[in-house]
Amino acid sequence: MPGSRSIAVVTDSTASLPEGLAAERGIVVLPLQVVIGADSFDESSPEATPERVAEALRDYRPVSTSRPSPAAFAELYDRLARSGSKQILSIHLSGDMSGTFESAQLAARDVGVRVVCIDSRQVGVATGYAALAAADAVGRGASVEDAAEAARLRADASSSYFYVDTLEYLRRGGRIGAAAALLGGALAVKPILTIEEGVVSSLEKVRTSGRALARLAELAVAAAGEQQVDVCVAHLANPDRAATLAEDLATRLSDQLGGREVWCAEVGAVLGAHVGPGTIAVCVSPLV
Repeated sequence: MPGSRSIAVVTDSTASLPEGLAAERGIVVLPLQVVIGADSFDESSPEATPERVAEALRDYRPVSTSRPSPAAFAELYDRLARSGSKQILSIHLSGDMSGTFESAQLAARDVGVRVVCIDSRQVGVATGYAALAAADAVGRGASVEDAAEAARLRADASSSYFYVDTLEYLRRGGRIGAAAALLGGALAVKPILTIEEGVVSSLEKVRTSGRALARLAELAVAAAGEQQVDVCVAHLANPDRAATLAEDLATRLSDQLGGREVWCAEVGAVLGAHVGPGTIAVCVSPLV
């Protein structure tokens, strides 16, 4: 297709695209790093599975994450240029949540190919949906500017909601204020959170995990409205509840899904390190 080989689409591993789908759609994924104790691993490596992260968190071992370096981005961009890409569209998780977007920008200044960097202002599969929208646009022969706009529109239209068993992990990673973490613990509630203007924001609090699951379903249905949507349910060490939510949404949103499956998967190790075991998340992304 015109333009499909000359424009490369890049994203990072937090985009949480199902295994094989990125390669199928021609999307190149650069991993973030997970640090468990004193050891650092690529998120895509066997040593940095969500299960290992959940185990380390439960055992109170230090777990942190780090962005790809500008040098890692520059090496990737140069490799893509050598393989024939004339322009690169690089789409990443919120710059307010990670330095990944900044690394991409820094690298883009020093490579011999045009790189357009997009801050999705999202986290998780909402960024993945933006990358897919860009790849689809490129496949149709769109310019890099039009593909970038498709990514922005998809990201802006997407809604993400999640609940965590405790805000402690988000507090440790500096992703939510200490006061909110203290309040959540003091009231023994299950906080329902969302991504708003690129950051984690408290939406409401419920008393039980069962009510939190029901509320996530209600929020997802409301976000979908009458639109055609993609839906993803993600979890860390909570597969049964995630499967229950995915089945519920597949039924309630059958018209809006148009035959597409509700994705259901464990969150990646990087996101898992910040939200902790027990987390359930849902993303609703209209087909704009």
